[in-house]
Amino acid sequence: MSNPDYHFVHNSFKLNGFHLNEDDLCRTAYIYIKEGEPHEKAVGEFLLDWFDHRDFIEMQTSGTTGAPKMIRVDKQAMVNSALATGSFFELDEGIKVLHCLPTQFVAGKMMLVRAFILGWDMDMIAPVANPLERLDTVYDFSAMVPLQAQNSLMKLKKVKKLILGGAKVSQALTKQLRGLPAKIYETYGMTETITHIAAKPVGDEAFTVLPNVNISQDERKCLVIDPYVICDEPVVTNDVVEIVNDKQFIWLGRYDNVINSGGVKLFPEQIEEKLSEYIGRRYFVQGSQDDTLGEKLILVVEGEPFDLPSDAFKHLGKFEKPKEVVFVPQFIETVSGKVIRDKTLENA
Repeated sequence: MSNPDYHFVHNSFKLNGFHLNEDDLCRTAYIYIKEGEPHEKAVGEFLLDWFDHRDFIEMQTSGTTGAPKMIRVDKQAMVNSALATGSFFELDEGIKVLHCLPTQFVAGKMMLVRAFILGWDMDMIAPVANPLERLDTVYDFSAMVPLQAQNSLMKLKKVKKLILGGAKVSQALTKQLRGLPAKIYETYGMTETITHIAAKPVGDEAFTVLPNVNISQDERKCLVIDPYVICDEPVVTNDVVEIVNDKQFIWLGRYDNVINSGGVKLFPEQIEEKLSEYIGRRYFVQGSQDDTLGEKLILVVEGEPFDLPSDAFKHLGKFEKPKEVVFVPQFIETVSGKVIRDKTLENA
């Protein structure tokens, strides 16, 4: 049997307690746009885009590896992605779900699509930093960014299954999450692949791909993704990975962030992971031009200068220890909140 098309709204679907069909959702969209809060206006605009005559949606990429750009995403591919997520995480119709992500971005859009297609009972709230603070409902499923999970640690027992995306889950947060009763997963994906194409339980090393996703590497050892029910062509990433088998890979770091210091290749993300328990502010490590080493490793920390803990570098290897620490008043970010390392360092 073929998959449902994008006009399909499951008869079990509910939004904020109300059963809504396509016509109801379009009427709700107009109310949201005219009278709603900012997050509701974004939902209203998406709903009208989703149920119009076009078979695609235009979305802006995050700008992680360059200037953000508009791309066209096939609506049927988004439906297929929703079905893959439902299958992988065993998310049945009628489950109680919390939507607390901004709908301006692909992850928030996909939460709505999954709800229509899979028939979820969805509560939608503003995408705040602490989404569970005023909620007592027990949810079967939700999606958050790591910051939201960090701020919700005391109440995450109210969510039975949680996926995290949009940023790397730090080592410090991983330790806190692993002690909770919820099933919590870190996801891997991007706008071009219509949100996540792989996931792993927090703390595990290897990501496992969702159904109908093939993976390989290019000559740079970067991940190549072929989700053939989602994209017309394979997506070539800038993520250096180790392929474990045809369904699993280990993420090592960004190709464009790799530092070649005296002939030694250093992955900033791995070094940052080792520092996560010792620096209570935002930070990153970066290569800076050096006459002797070619590139020297520097640590960039946001905010006013302070003395780092004496044991901050104790888990770093010989070549991983920063040669310099630079403090920057404020990091420069993309529209989706990702730090632009090069520009931040230029303004240091």
